[in-house]
Amino acid sequence: MISGFSLLPEALAPDLQADLVNQVFKTCHDHAPFSHYLTPGGARMSVAMSGMGERVWVSSAAGYQYLERQPSSGAPWPLIPDSLISLWRTVTARADAPDSLLVNWYGEGARMGLHQDRDEQDLTAPVVSVSLGDAARFRLGGLARKDPTRSFRLASGDVMVLGGEARLAFHGVDRIVFGSSRLVPGGGRLNLTLRKAA
Repeated sequence: MISGFSLLPEALAPDLQADLVNQVFKTCHDHAPFSHYLTPGGARMSVAMSGMGERVWVSSAAGYQYLERQPSSGAPWPLIPDSLISLWRTVTARADAPDSLLVNWYGEGARMGLHQDRDEQDLTAPVVSVSLGDAARFRLGGLARKDPTRSFRLASGDVMVLGGEARLAFHGVDRIVFGSSRLVPGGGRLNLTLRKAA
């Protein structure tokens, strides 16, 4: 296993998971609707995305970038919930706070190909990932796309930290086990990714 990677199974209690799902869906519905972004190649992503914080990662045919305002409306992104900022500080042992929360909603059949998170200015700050709802088959590789990969199951309430060498590891979601949880309304998986973008 690549150094700097840690998995904290069932790190979030069921009541906190439910509170986060309700809060995230309400905030996104009211202030930052989900979108299926286009890739630079022009394909529509299967994962619906939204976000919170000072800036949020977006994708379009023009490329990847962090934006301080929502591309569809020009409105600022909503604030990151305090509970997630506290979680960041607990699992990273850092005193600072993330400035970006990417919200990925995986519906039935959605997946995410192998990729690196490297659009942030500070690549030394870890990425913290929270899984809610349906289980997922997650794949983790090395620093090169051709490196061997390992896959494992992520369940609701699991928290991952990609830091150190693992900060730039290739990773992705092969599939979700649709219907394995009743936590997310309508089914699916929410992935909350906390980052320091700037």
